[in-house]
Amino acid sequence: MTVIPFPGPSGPGSTAEGTPLLRLQNVESAYGPIKAIRGVSLQVQRGEIAAVLGSNGAGKTTILKTISGIIDPRRGSIEFQGAHITAADPAAIVRRGLVHVPEGREVFALLSVRDNLLMGAYTRSDADAVARDLELVYAYFPILKERAAQDAGLLSGGQQQMLAISRALMANPELILLDEPSLGLSPKLTKEIFEIVVRINRERGTTILLVEQNANMALNASDYGYVLENGRIVMEDSCERLREKDDIKEFYLGMKDAGVRGERRWKKKKNWR
Repeated sequence: MTVIPFPGPSGPGSTAEGTPLLRLQNVESAYGPIKAIRGVSLQVQRGEIAAVLGSNGAGKTTILKTISGIIDPRRGSIEFQGAHITAADPAAIVRRGLVHVPEGREVFALLSVRDNLLMGAYTRSDADAVARDLELVYAYFPILKERAAQDAGLLSGGQQQMLAISRALMANPELILLDEPSLGLSPKLTKEIFEIVVRINRERGTTILLVEQNANMALNASDYGYVLENGRIVMEDSCERLREKDDIKEFYLGMKDAGVRGERRWKKKKNWR
């Protein structure tokens, strides 16, 4: 595999060795009277891919929206690069180096592919570096270079997902929040997207917090994982160890063992804080 020399961000915002790049402590968020996440605590180390697994409606997307400032938490704290960003303005969070790729892609349909990518770099003033990064993004997703002058709304679903990820990369972020990249895509396209996500992480060193219902793909791509049920973190471990747990095999990987009880054992453990 050819390594693309895509330089990662650096500077005074870098965290000290061993300090999590992102830390959530006892975060609660709600939609009106309905609590969506309840006392969520998690952390993401610099340079890793961390995954949040859970069924539809578990609160995964709410976690990302709360981190990126779209939703203000009702309690708890969020730290990024050692600084509190709890309920900060989303634009300020982006400028600190944290970019959110939302569920459903959300490209600018009436702008060209190239203009979409340049919108991702709107916080940057280093024109020469932006131009270099644009070519490096095209190296990850050659189809985007072929379609650079085409309106983004005319791209296929998979191509729009590639564009959404690439637009985030154009911000030269420290951390990407990636929400359901496989949503609505074929297994072949899902595999292709995940392979590129892993390449971006390994080659560029970009830290990624991934939310995904496809547990098999997420566990294989990620270093550390959290399991979310009913708005609470109920299990966490390295993805290597999570893949070997009976509950994960049965309820998330579809590998039911006749010796595994029907009731989810972790519901009684309640490992959240």
